Amino acid sequence: MFCTQCGLQLPDDSKFCSRCGVSTDPGVPPTPPPPVRGITRPRIGGKLAGVCAAFANYFHVDVTLVRLGWVLTVLFAGTGILAYIVAWIVIPKEPEYVSAPRPAQ
Repeated sequence: MFCTQCGLQLPDDSKFCSRCGVSTDPGVPPTPPPPVRGITRPRIGGKLAGVCAAFANYFHVDVTLVRLGWVLTVLFAGTGILAYIVAWIVIPKEPEYVSAPRPAQ
């Protein structure tokens, strides 16, 4: 028997994969990836660098409101451009999740 997630060969009586922890029962759906903690720039959904989308996701608000607030900060305070560049450098991109290929049968 092989793990459907990582392809590790398992004993026939095993209930879970010892490497990735996925259930070997075909009726149990695969476990989703763990949630990302902290603020991260999304891989999809960002316009320029994903900084506004990162703040919108983190604070659970609409990205349009964050973009509007950032534009107002640029126009009236003058520090928005520098803050955006610093946030672009400091905030990491979210990890890319890749599913393991299924072994040939």
